[in-house]
Amino acid sequence: MTGVASDHRLTRSDAAGVVASLLTVVVPVYNEEEFVALSIERVLRAALPDGLGREIIAVDDGSTDGSGEVLAELARQYPEMIRVLRHPVNRGKGAAIRTAIQEARGEFLVIHDADLEYDPGDFMQLLQPLVDAEADVVFGSRFQSAGPRRVLYFWHALANKSLTTICNMAADLNLTDMETCYKAFRTGLIQSIPLRSERFGFEPEITIKVAQRHARVYEVPISYYGRTYDEGKKIGLNDAFQALFVVLRYWLARDIYLDPGARILDTLAETPRFNEWMADTIRPFLGSRVLEIGAGIGNLTRKLSPRRKMYVASDIDGEHLARLGTRFHRRPNFEVRYCDVTDPDGFQDLAAKFDSVICLNVVEHAQDDRLALANISSALVKGGRAIVLVPQDQSIYGTLDKVLGHYRRYSEAELRQRMEEAGLRVVQVIHFNRITRPGWYLNGRVLKKQSFSRIQLWFFDRLVWLWRIFERWLPWPSVSIIGIGEKQ
Repeated sequence: MTGVASDHRLTRSDAAGVVASLLTVVVPVYNEEEFVALSIERVLRAALPDGLGREIIAVDDGSTDGSGEVLAELARQYPEMIRVLRHPVNRGKGAAIRTAIQEARGEFLVIHDADLEYDPGDFMQLLQPLVDAEADVVFGSRFQSAGPRRVLYFWHALANKSLTTICNMAADLNLTDMETCYKAFRTGLIQSIPLRSERFGFEPEITIKVAQRHARVYEVPISYYGRTYDEGKKIGLNDAFQALFVVLRYWLARDIYLDPGARILDTLAETPRFNEWMADTIRPFLGSRVLEIGAGIGNLTRKLSPRRKMYVASDIDGEHLARLGTRFHRRPNFEVRYCDVTDPDGFQDLAAKFDSVICLNVVEHAQDDRLALANISSALVKGGRAIVLVPQDQSIYGTLDKVLGHYRRYSEAELRQRMEEAGLRVVQVIHFNRITRPGWYLNGRVLKKQSFSRIQLWFFDRLVWLWRIFERWLPWPSVSIIGIGEKQ
């Protein structure tokens, strides 16, 4: 089990293929034979925050000049640091960036152009908010420049600022430079976002999507040495119109997770009244030292953690853990940690430390649910309480359960038996959320859908006040049951 330092910085060395304390520099290249060697050499020389190594992934996007040969020679000179990928035909900056992102191994990722308009000497200030776990994404602003900035086209700058303003409206941000090349990310975040744009539409697309993911976005000033069209500048008026279309498209759509299970959880996260209902239901059973297993991105955590002497939020998903670390890093008495509910070794240093363990919609994901409940029990002091929410009734098991990774749904008798076997005396079982059972059956069993309708959930959430009143009078079983068990 991996803990988190006191500043809640979380590395992603637990994720497959990702190396902690490594920076990936992504360089899209198209017909930059004259400049690309010097540009990459500057990246190799650039100072980085202490302890951070680097790798460079250059993507030759179908160049027709000698760029490919220059890149191949650089890769021969620096085989441990430079990898070169190639598109057989020119597909656009966005496509080249997408190809490199898929191959990135670093904990952090920076986009760097192959020309000489941007200075890798700005990497230090660009990366520091990420290294300090203050940010998930950092934009380098040319319009907050603390260094040299070449003065060029008025109409180009006006178009840039106009696009930034429109994108800010869609993303609900206050950036000064959305179109900047210099963007730095936690790699896990950007690898988990579906990217569709082939050309310069990448800039507004990623801006809107990180905002929709509620990522912590920072902006720092950078230097800028812009070039003219005679010197090789490629972005033009057509790209500005395409960017407007991209803003409109992703303003109206929500396409922010690659994983289908995460897409469902994201949909459910947009139901704040329902989440408050769930929090109100379990809050009376919580003590002052709480372990939450399967905290996700913290939608319930933020409602349950205030005023606790100790609150530990855990998950097994590296992106969720990183998000928790940045979302709650200023919260006192709060810790984020990796925790696999089916790993007994991971619970050794948690033994008998908590008076409450929250485990909501987790046990049904465990193939060995008996082991999971035994581990939960081991973390409690004598008399401590486990609050375990699971889906009820195998007869409504359907495609939604499969997408979410549920092995099973429970009856009340089965949940009681499993908890008692783990040394948890069941003092109460709460039947929660009867109102959505017809919808769950219709969508998952009859229509065999793999996601929820956002419109349906929007209406449902706004009527939660009514469901809370009439819930107890509905004649059918609830979708979930909550077992309250005391450690013997």
